[in-house]
Parts: sequence; C-alpha cells; structure tokens
Amino acid sequence: MRRGIIDFSLDIPDDVATIRSRHHPSESLSILSDVRSSRRQRNAPTINDVAVHAGVSPMTVSRVINGEQVVRTATREKVEAAIAALNYAPSAAARTLAGGDETRIGLLYSNPSSSYLSEFLVGSLDQASRSSVDLVVEKWDEETSVASVVAHLKRGRIDGVILPPPLCDLPDLVNALDAAGIPAVAVATGRAPGELAAVSIDDRVAAYEMTRHLIALGHSRIGFIKGNPNQSASAKRFEGYVEALGEAGLPVQDELIAQGFFTYRSGLDAAEHILSLLDPPTAIFASNDDMAAATVAIAHRTGLDVPGDLTVCGFDDTSLATTIWPELTTIRQPISAMARAAVEVLVRQLKGRRGGDAEVEHLVLDHALIRRQSDAAPRMRPRMGSR
Repeated sequence: MRRGIIDFSLDIPDDVATIRSRHHPSESLSILSDVRSSRRQRNAPTINDVAVHAGVSPMTVSRVINGEQVVRTATREKVEAAIAALNYAPSAAARTLAGGDETRIGLLYSNPSSSYLSEFLVGSLDQASRSSVDLVVEKWDEETSVASVVAHLKRGRIDGVILPPPLCDLPDLVNALDAAGIPAVAVATGRAPGELAAVSIDDRVAAYEMTRHLIALGHSRIGFIKGNPNQSASAKRFEGYVEALGEAGLPVQDELIAQGFFTYRSGLDAAEHILSLLDPPTAIFASNDDMAAATVAIAHRTGLDVPGDLTVCGFDDTSLATTIWPELTTIRQPISAMARAAVEVLVRQLKGRRGGDAEVEHLVLDHALIRRQSDAAPRMRPRMGSR
C-alpha cells in the first residue's frame, strides 16, 4: 500500500476543481479537505475591508473569525454583520497569518463496506471544508499496534480523531487516544454514552421497527443475519429483532438466525444457509445493505422471486440499496449526516479545549424506515408433502 496526499483546490480558472497527489510509503490515505484559492478576484473583500466596515481593527476581525471568546458580544455581532454584508470568505492561509491555528482532524477507518465508507467520507469532507479544517484519512491496519497508530497521529499533528465502526468499539484505542490527550468522537457505536463524544442512531429501536413492519405484512418466520460481533451496534440490532418477535408472540428460532460480518461475502454464506432449510423463512432481515444485497442474489440464484417468494430488508440505506434489483426496503441510517455531525462535534470540542471549556456531546440522530420494492406480504405455501 502507498500513502497519497490529495489536495482538493480551486486554484485554476473557471472554478474547475483539480486533484494533485503525491505518493509516500505508508499504508494510509491523507486528504486535505480545505478548499484554497491562491488567487483572489481583484474585487474580493479583504480583512481590512471588513474591519473598516465594522469600525474595528483587523486584529478584532481575526479574533472573531478564529472563534476567540475575548471579543464582546456587540463587537462580534458587528463583525459578523460586516462579513455577511461584504460576503467575505477568509482563506485558510489568511487565518494562519492572522494568528489562527491550523486544525487537523483524523479519520481512522477499518470498515469492509465500501458503500458505507464512501458516504461517510463524503459527509466528513463536506463538513471539514465548511469548518475550515484539514481532514486526514488513515486506514487502520489490524497488524499495527495501537501505540504505533497513536504515535503516528501525534507525529502528523492530529488534533482530534473521528472513529467510525468498528474502531469506535475498540477500548484499547479509545483509552490510548485519551491518554495521549487526543480527543475523539465515536460514530455509530451501540455502547452506552460515557466520557467519549458520540454520534449515533438508536439501532435497537430501528431494528425493532423493521421487524414489526415485516410482522405487519403477515410474516411469522423471519430470518435474521447478524452483523459483525466486534461492533456493538450489531448486538443492538439483534435485540430489536428479538424484542419485536417477543412482543408479537413469535418464537426466536435459532435455525433462522445466521452470523454475518457486514460483508457481501458473509451475506452470501448466511443467506445460503438460511434458504437451504426445509422450511425456509418468508422474509430475511439483514443487518446491513451489503448482506441484504447478497441475500437477494442467493434468492435469484435459487429461483426465488423477491419479494414474491421472499421479502428481503436491509439496514443503512447506502447507495447499494438503490443500485440492485429490486431496490431494497431498509433502515436509513443518515451516514453522511452522522459524519458531518461528528466533524462539528469534534471541532466544537477542540475549540472548547482551547478556551478551557470542553464539552463531551452525545448526539442521537433520527433514522427512517424506507420502503421500496423488496418487501411484500408472504405467499401461501403448500404444506410439506402436499401435491
């Protein structure tokens, strides 16, 4: 593997974005998300223009831009009004020259689902650009020790870290980051809130609602493909499934439950196992869209119509859910929005630390059940042995 630094910029005419990469030996990908413009338009307002318009000094404008708390509220409001009136957009370079510190946040990832990662990355990059911070994306290598990863982050001057699943559920990593004084935000963790900032949905309730939806359609034999046991959200989703069955007076049947690992390959194996039963289920609820898509593929391979013969539902609502046929009924986990929120929470936490008033936030975002073409009421099946 190699390391590439990709710098997204708008330094060429006609606002055409360019990508420049440089390769160095390492197993990571670093992305600088700040959008820079080295050549301002001739009529673009400057920090001095804002200062004159607001009747303050350029240093005061700089302090407002950098979020310093020493500026009086009335003065801050005047500066903000001047910035809005002049449509002033400070560049990252200008902020540094004015005394602002460059903020670099890290995104560690080790997730096998490319569809999940792509949405997470889009949300992270978007908010990092809006927050004027650099986003450095690092791939977690399971063979690399926690200590070396933390040391690498410190050498890279990383101020804080975003931890999507499954890394958000690694206590050794979380503890090492805390010991190193590097704040972190866990995303999509199913663990109870603690001293670590977190952004998540209620996975248990979401899975409960999907299972109740299948029961309302008339299904009583509902298969379930579990997520990777190294992620706490997997257990929460299974809890929701079990709770909904129990509430409806339906038994939890071990033969209808298969272990998956949030990968397409594991979904193929799990679906093949469940559908090979003498009395297979009429519906299968997979713990993510990758495994649900694999279930649809196995159903088609065995001659089953989806949803006529088999209802299949997923979780996440990644792009994969609408690129297969039939399109998946699934739980929408707002992945991009969660990534954006994580960047915002981390930036606020870093600013709070600098001001001596850091707050640990726990955000729970809304989910939604998205119904498409992969679910329907079960067909009546002939009893075993009937002609």
